[in-house]
Amino acid sequence: MNVYKTYVTIEDPNNVVLSNLPFQPGQRVEVIICAKNNERAEISKKVRDLFDLTLAIPGVQEITEEEIAAEIEAYRRGE
Repeated sequence: MNVYKTYVTIEDPNNVVLSNLPFQPGQRVEVIICAKNNERAEISKKVRDLFDLTLAIPGVQEITEEEIAAEIEAYRRGE
């Protein structure tokens, strides 16, 4: 089986154009279309969701920048 893999961006969901394929005219091929996950977008959404959950914890919004900086410094010192 001769396998050829390529990526295209859908511009019109009613029409997908594949060009410069390494097959002969009249050759029968199987076409499988799989959506490529956008890993960066998925990670970004997970981080935003985590931030939203964190901000919803009671008392979190009252933490000051100075307290955060002090916690970071204490962590870096191994405390």
